[in-house]
Amino acid sequence: MVEITVNGKKYQVDKGITILEACNRLGISIPTLCNDDRLEPYGACRLCVVEIKGRRNLEASCSTKVRDGMEIETHSEKVIKARKEILDLLYSNHPEDCLTCEKAGECKLMDYCYEYGIKKGSYIGEKKKYPIDESNPFYYYDPNKCILCGKCVRVCRDLQGTSAIAFKNRGFNTKVSTPFDMGLATSDCVSCGNCVANCPVGALMPKKPEKFRTWEVKKVKTTCIYCGVGCQMYLLVKGNRVVGVEPARGKANNGLMCVKGRFGYGFINHPDRLKTPLIKRNGKFEEATWEEAYDLIVNKIKEIREKYGPDSLGGLSSAKCTNEENYLFQKMFRALIGTNNVDHCARL
Repeated sequence: MVEITVNGKKYQVDKGITILEACNRLGISIPTLCNDDRLEPYGACRLCVVEIKGRRNLEASCSTKVRDGMEIETHSEKVIKARKEILDLLYSNHPEDCLTCEKAGECKLMDYCYEYGIKKGSYIGEKKKYPIDESNPFYYYDPNKCILCGKCVRVCRDLQGTSAIAFKNRGFNTKVSTPFDMGLATSDCVSCGNCVANCPVGALMPKKPEKFRTWEVKKVKTTCIYCGVGCQMYLLVKGNRVVGVEPARGKANNGLMCVKGRFGYGFINHPDRLKTPLIKRNGKFEEATWEEAYDLIVNKIKEIREKYGPDSLGGLSSAKCTNEENYLFQKMFRALIGTNNVDHCARL
């Protein structure tokens, strides 16, 4: 442990952690646009700067480690002035469409501009004018709203392991792009949407089947059903309809998802979705209760087993089930029915 002083108060914190980590644990809020605790410190946005006694310049708290005896000011006059300047620069080169932006309510740039009193960008000059990339079927990329924090690039490279996007050009012309700037559809993008989930502004947004505002939905935590990994996610529910999905920081996925879990939720509201068991009677499927369906299955298994023997039956399990469910399934066939004809579809 080391002793540091933050805003005039002494604290004991773990040795080797960053100032930002220490302040987060102490409940002291420091703004940041590029930081993610799953990634190496990057220091791109500079919004997390703090004043350290004895140092001439402000330091980025996300990449500066604590030292014994360090005296830190997180909201001094010098720090506030620097943060306002950064936000002013960002907003001056940003579209002023907050009223219609899909990110309203969750945009970190909007929140910080409100907190620090930035009502309008004071720098006048040329603004970015790039076409919106809508080639991906699940989300779109608006480079005009990008603040070059680098989170999408680093998440794609370091967490997802795809490296479908990277920075292109230098200076004012810097942008996040695919190889040869040919669009997301022609890149190595696997449409996982992890870049979308981590974008702090409205540059990367899902293509919504129906419009909604953040405050109109409630988040219901659940487990993805597409495979047995057990990824945790939030269903975004408006009224009684699921209108979106966001990843949760579960132990299995740590805030990451695949394309199926992230965007494959349309079946929930689909009119053709089966919600009750169907039993064929007189050549036609009719709705039945679960009890009727289970009774039919059990009776058919018994009938076939008695007539043709246990090896006339076979079981095919699913990778969508948990390991425990698959164990019970094979146990039922081997111990109860008496056959080893059990297989498992590990290919979705």
